[in-house]
Amino acid sequence: MKPKRLLIWLPSPLGDAIMATPALRAFRSIYKETRITFLAPEFTQQILCPSPFCDDWIVLPKSFWAIVKMLKSQSFDESILLKNSFGSALTVRLAGIGRRIGYARDGRSFLLTDKIEPLRTEKGDYKPAPMTDYYLKIADYLGGAIDHRKPELTVTDECVKTVQEKLPPVKNVKGPLVILVPGGAFGPSKLWPIERWATLADKLYETYQAMILLSVAPINEEIEIAEHICKQATSNPIHLGDTPLFGGELKALFSLADLVITNDTGPRHIAIALDKNVVSLFGPNNPQWTQVEHEKEIQIIGKAPCVPCNKPQCRQNEHLCMESITVEEVLESAGLFLGAQ
Repeated sequence: MKPKRLLIWLPSPLGDAIMATPALRAFRSIYKETRITFLAPEFTQQILCPSPFCDDWIVLPKSFWAIVKMLKSQSFDESILLKNSFGSALTVRLAGIGRRIGYARDGRSFLLTDKIEPLRTEKGDYKPAPMTDYYLKIADYLGGAIDHRKPELTVTDECVKTVQEKLPPVKNVKGPLVILVPGGAFGPSKLWPIERWATLADKLYETYQAMILLSVAPINEEIEIAEHICKQATSNPIHLGDTPLFGGELKALFSLADLVITNDTGPRHIAIALDKNVVSLFGPNNPQWTQVEHEKEIQIIGKAPCVPCNKPQCRQNEHLCMESITVEEVLESAGLFLGAQ
């Protein structure tokens, strides 16, 4: 007998939440008659909405006890924890949710009713594997039909119209629209040098007459990155620090792009889910975690003896992995997409 109400707690990182969409699709097919509620941060909700895979959303409160109280008042019968944390398991247990499904990790096994073992190496470390498969393993455990592994997002016409009103130049682009993503929430170790972004922007403009747009989060650190790039570049890039967009609008902007060049960060997954041409720059993190078999993606992986370190802050005297990626090889990869237009 299927439950009347199901809570699905989405991962906190935006990229992970997008990579979970194949599993969310499978959960919807399993729980056809169940009312499904997603729990996630507000920006994640903005990016994933509208979603055919849920009936309701709860924006994640900041207070632990506020979450417990809210979930308890909703009388959920079951919960699926895509968020990997002890706290999420403790929360749904204290909220009195009867069935609690998730990975047996982070010391939380005793709080779960259905424990799924993560893949591990012989040394006991977590085995690198695509996060899409990681989440789909839960759907497989529940007996779901896994039709495909492709992440997906929906863009509304209203959001496209709003973006074109906020950013008039993107409405009548003569050349290709290229979005550069020079920031990243993980930490500075994932960031390609600012001066190379500026040089790349100029070369894309000179070679392809591309309109360059810098996609940065509305926080001081990323706005400063965009401003430095704009000061060094002569091609007059547009940057979103001047025109912040809501999640749905950001998604709509990416839907208009001919190419996205990005550090390994959340917007990369937006571009992939929208089936865009993508050039992704990898340094400290292992690409195996985020492989989604996107045929329109070229991955450039930095070379250094310490790769992958998975550290948010580089501990070397030089940032070898990201500095090993040259403007020339990024431009060459971009040309494989833009040269065909």
